[in-house]
Amino acid sequence: MDRGAGAAAELCEAHRLAGHADRVWALAWNPAPGAGAGPVLASCGGDKTVRIWKRAPDGAWHCSDVLEDTHNRTVRSCAWSPDGKLLATASFDATTAVWEYNGGDFECVATLEGHENEVKSVSWSPSGSLLATCSRDKTVWIWEVQPGNEYECVSVLQGHTQDVKMVQWHPHLDILVSVSYDNTIRVWADDGDDEWNCVQTLTEANNCGHSSTVWSVSFNHKGDRMVTCSDDRTLKIWDTSADLSQPKTGEGHESWRHLSTLTGYHDRTIFSAHWSSEDIIASAAGDDAICLFAEENSSMVEGPSYKLILKKEKAHGMDINCVRWCPQDPRLLASASDDGTVKLWELRGSVLD
Repeated sequence: MDRGAGAAAELCEAHRLAGHADRVWALAWNPAPGAGAGPVLASCGGDKTVRIWKRAPDGAWHCSDVLEDTHNRTVRSCAWSPDGKLLATASFDATTAVWEYNGGDFECVATLEGHENEVKSVSWSPSGSLLATCSRDKTVWIWEVQPGNEYECVSVLQGHTQDVKMVQWHPHLDILVSVSYDNTIRVWADDGDDEWNCVQTLTEANNCGHSSTVWSVSFNHKGDRMVTCSDDRTLKIWDTSADLSQPKTGEGHESWRHLSTLTGYHDRTIFSAHWSSEDIIASAAGDDAICLFAEENSSMVEGPSYKLILKKEKAHGMDINCVRWCPQDPRLLASASDDGTVKLWELRGSVLD
């Protein structure tokens, strides 16, 4: 062991947040809750609501706000703007709502319409000037934020042949990744003239990609790796050595390459994966378990490999749909489940021995 024999890593349930009346689909930590404020978590679900959870000075968590009466079907996804002032929510009612926190209350300031059916995911670009949404209608829409809470669709990205499950912007660049029921991962970029193109498609046949629905994607802190997870019960790590800030066009630009596949850890669909700022990957699945992985510090010639740190069986009573690390406290993990609860977990002990 390179840092002395620390206690083995464990994931301890710290809080159980109850309030949703149906399954909880997604979670989002506010990246900038404000000076002196503790962490703020948004959760959304099948009860058509979004709940805002805050940690009191004494450490207890409470629901401070319920955002309701805007969506009339399941709220599938939520995302905070980089400055923490806006919350976007995507719904099965085919709309995306944008909420603003105004001195004590959340107000719906915009409703984005255009998708033909269920909106599955929403993501803000790192600058906060663009918003991406994706839908069962197989398209990805890019919206530009205009003055006065106006949002203009600047591009409709077509390429996926099935339901698009998730969109995620790169942490530093205006590069967008989408994952789909068509088993592929697509990378989209602006060619410099405000024309958005698919610059790479990662498939099973050509890139050691997934063999079934891809559910989720997450970047590491640096932005040179991403993890995807799938109905094929694997997680895949992707790496790029390319200078991502240089715009490239055309399908021939193969900047992301398969680095490793993590298999045999979950025995049901893996619905969510999230990379912490300390480079720990959390995954959650239909087997009601949460797994944590970290890169192995080995001098092996094959290059980087990832190992299981721990598996938390029965983390929830039903499928776990989402896991998210807290940006302000990188050892705090939130999980959301079909059982209607959100749980907060503390990672304790020595992670890498």
